[in-house]
Amino acid sequence: MAKHYLKSPDLLPISHDEKKISAVGFSFIWVGMAVVLAAFAIGGAGVQSLSLGWVAAATIIGSLALGILMTMTGDIGVEHGLSFPVYMRAPFGTVGTHIPSIVRGFVASCWFGVNTYFGSTAMNAILATAVGFDNWFVCFLLFATLQLVNTALGIKAVERFADLAAPIIILISVWMYFTLSDQALQQGREVWSWIESPVTGGAAVTAFVVVIMSNMGFWGTLTADMPSLSRFVKAPMNEKNWFKRNKVQIAGNLIAYPIVQTFMVVIGAVSYIAVANYDPVVALQASASGLILGILLLMIVFAQWSTNISANLIPAATIFSNVGGPKIPFWAGVIAAGIVGIVVQPWSLFGIIIEMLLIIGGILSAIVGILIADYYLIRKRRVNVPDLYESKGQYRYMSGINLAGMISWALGGVAAVIFSTYSFLIGFAVGAISYYFLGKYWWFKKYKQAELLDPNDDKYLGISVGRNWEIKVEEEVEVDLVIGAEPAAEKM
Repeated sequence: MAKHYLKSPDLLPISHDEKKISAVGFSFIWVGMAVVLAAFAIGGAGVQSLSLGWVAAATIIGSLALGILMTMTGDIGVEHGLSFPVYMRAPFGTVGTHIPSIVRGFVASCWFGVNTYFGSTAMNAILATAVGFDNWFVCFLLFATLQLVNTALGIKAVERFADLAAPIIILISVWMYFTLSDQALQQGREVWSWIESPVTGGAAVTAFVVVIMSNMGFWGTLTADMPSLSRFVKAPMNEKNWFKRNKVQIAGNLIAYPIVQTFMVVIGAVSYIAVANYDPVVALQASASGLILGILLLMIVFAQWSTNISANLIPAATIFSNVGGPKIPFWAGVIAAGIVGIVVQPWSLFGIIIEMLLIIGGILSAIVGILIADYYLIRKRRVNVPDLYESKGQYRYMSGINLAGMISWALGGVAAVIFSTYSFLIGFAVGAISYYFLGKYWWFKKYKQAELLDPNDDKYLGISVGRNWEIKVEEEVEVDLVIGAEPAAEKM
């Protein structure tokens, strides 16, 4: 195995100067990410049993809860500049990290394919209306290529695209809501009171919970690897207050995301009420024509583009780059994610989206629980970052595997599948609790951790004590820790 296989340039810690995304920029990224078929599907499925008001309330609850968890895991990226697959070496080991990471990368790639197919149907409708060209598969390949190129250009290109797409998406989404609402009213259906098959009692509670879990299940994938995105957001140096340090994340995860997610779920619900189909592409083709239809469908294309870059391609590419080491740069990870997303034939996944959200979200929620237990409860945010990049460092554990993490993930994932209605909560709780006890009272008794033996802020915190972690790739073990303006060489 190559001497520096853990030190891929695209996975090294992000310094304070490289954190460029502002609160507005991060919020705009969220506006683009939240306009997805899954959100529309949640709304369409919800109004078959509950009123639109209850569907919206469940979405707000699920989004706020998930927003808190996203911000918590995202602090790993903000504080230490670390991506998801790199930090996963702590709770899973330098080799063990690849197993849950690849699962997450595969899921992200599948979602890239699903959203690309959804966007390609809108693109095909535009071309069919404008020039008579009608071939959705050609549109699918073209749309996939455009997204892959955009993402391979780096995070700044992503933010610039979000800045362009977000205002357009907001304006057209509002127009779409009122257009679909009018269409429903013309059929005598009041959108906020109409229900296809009302349920009461325990069935209503279950339906309400399913909407919450569906929302959490979809974005639970991003919750796990939020550090891969949050490491690029602006954060103040020498700020120990958690809320002030994460104010950019809070603006996106706890304000922009819940608002946009709820609005998109509502649009999916209104679309179902209007034309018995949660897919807005179908609804719009039934309610608009000509230039207006073209503009609305273009919004769908922009939205899927923005979503796929931030929520799917960046995480998947980062993960695949981690698995491949320095020989697999970020752009190659992007191409790998694109190939997987095409090979899985995403057009065949549409009919099982809600079931997928509950099961996949539950399995990945166990990873979220493990991350939070490891970072906050056991290490208390202190991390021996240099050893994350050393093949023979403290995170090697048993042949590169942390059994506490692997066992906890298995327990949480199985529990989430068994209790699928409450999948995210069950998976998260079982994963977090089992890891805390297995890690603290068993595994880390056997494999000593420097930050636990000497919980020193100045040694093991990041920007909150003025440190940029810098890993020297050209030398096997030497690591520079830059504190403020003066670099100090230390060997951990």
